[in-house]
Amino acid sequence: MQKYASKSYGLFGGSFDPPHYGHLKISKVSIRKFNLKKLYWVITKKNPFKKKTYFSLQIRQASCKKIVKKERKIEIIYIENLIKSTRTINVIKYFKKKNKFAKIYLIIGSDNLINFHKWLKFREILKLCVLVVFSRKGYDKKAKNSAIMRRLKSKNIIFIKKPKIDISSSRIRKLLKN
Repeated sequence: MQKYASKSYGLFGGSFDPPHYGHLKISKVSIRKFNLKKLYWVITKKNPFKKKTYFSLQIRQASCKKIVKKERKIEIIYIENLIKSTRTINVIKYFKKKNKFAKIYLIIGSDNLINFHKWLKFREILKLCVLVVFSRKGYDKKAKNSAIMRRLKSKNIIFIKKPKIDISSSRIRKLLKN
C-alpha cells in the first residue's frame, strides 16, 4: 500500500439524486486506498449540468445519512449556503483553508471526467487536490480520451478500475418513473 499524507481528506461531491450503495462502495475504497482521515459527501442542491433534481435536498440528505450511518469516516455535508457557492473550486478552497497542510482527494466518476474541462477553474482544482476517477460502465474509454486528458498530462489524476459499480442514480430515477 502506498504511503499518503497523515492528514488526507476526500471530497465526494454530487447531487446524490438518489444516493445508492455504489456511492458507499466508492467511498470505502477511497478511505482504504488513500488512508483518509475523513471522506465528505458534499451534497449540492442542484447539479449545474442537469436541468432539475428528482428528490428534494432534504430527502437526499436524509437518504445519504441513512446509507452511511455505520461509517465513522464518512460525513454528509451541505455547505453551499455557508460558502455562498456551488462550485467545486470553492469547496476545495474552503477545505484547504480549514486544513492547510492536508492532502485533498476529489472523488469523481469517469462520466464526470469527460466534461471536467468545463468545470470552473479546472486547472486550479488539479493544483489543489488529487483527482481520483472511478470507473463507470460505458464511460472509461471516452474519459481517457477526453479533452482534459489530451490537454493535461497531470500526475494529479488517478484512475481506479475497481470496483466497477453497475448502478447509477440516473438508472434508479428511470426505474422509479416507470
